[in-house]
Amino acid sequence: MARPACPGTDELHVMTAKHELFRSLHVPGTPLRLPNAWDVASARVIEDAGAQAIATTSAGVAWGMGEPDGDRLEPARILDLMARIAGKVEVPVTADIESGSDNVGEFVTGLWQAGVVGINIEDGARPPAELAARIRIAHEAAPELFINARIDTFLFGLGDPETRLQATVDRAAEYISAGASGIFVPGVTDLATIETLASAISAPVNTMAGFGAPSVDAQAEVGVARVSLGGGIAGAAYALARDSAHELLSRGTYSLLGNQFDYGLLNKLLS
Repeated sequence: MARPACPGTDELHVMTAKHELFRSLHVPGTPLRLPNAWDVASARVIEDAGAQAIATTSAGVAWGMGEPDGDRLEPARILDLMARIAGKVEVPVTADIESGSDNVGEFVTGLWQAGVVGINIEDGARPPAELAARIRIAHEAAPELFINARIDTFLFGLGDPETRLQATVDRAAEYISAGASGIFVPGVTDLATIETLASAISAPVNTMAGFGAPSVDAQAEVGVARVSLGGGIAGAAYALARDSAHELLSRGTYSLLGNQFDYGLLNKLLS
């Protein structure tokens, strides 16, 4: 895996400052709002909209590289993209690395050297001990990295529904003990369940927003510290591409193109 050059003293000061800023933004009751990016242009647009940090979406990143979502991308390709995003934005960047890699220590070291201050790493259907081991390695390799451990019990409907909530809390405790900085539980839309998770987990809790999820304000009231959109914006962008193409091909009209991002501004953001 190709690594970026090791940062110099000034770059390390900047990285430390961004790391501290990113960590400080995780406040229960005042959630960090993260509209997820998938390439350099979307990251700059989201930063220009006022985002306090940039989070990537593994689904959007994979689609943009011509691959399906689900641990299909080699770490080197992710590392290259994250270095380009971190080099173009001023705010902290956190990268979705899915389950990590078999060499997660080298991977996260490369991300840190590239200017990334946080990661999302997920358990999926794997045994919790496997993710805990990877978190431990990642934390030892890059101690300042904000490790957001994603628990997929609700997203994938894992285990007995009657014990799923407690199983999630138990996994969270295991991951925090291994070095996780925060806990991400996508797939939960019931506010009472979200409140229980936020109160039972001893680290900042992240949820995934979307249709059917409680508002950010409602989640703030029950102690959520971070709300992200996952692949939602990327999916909406591809839906617009499909619908605009269909309109042109079927009716010969272009009404859906009336809300384009300003050409000159986008060029300016990327210059």
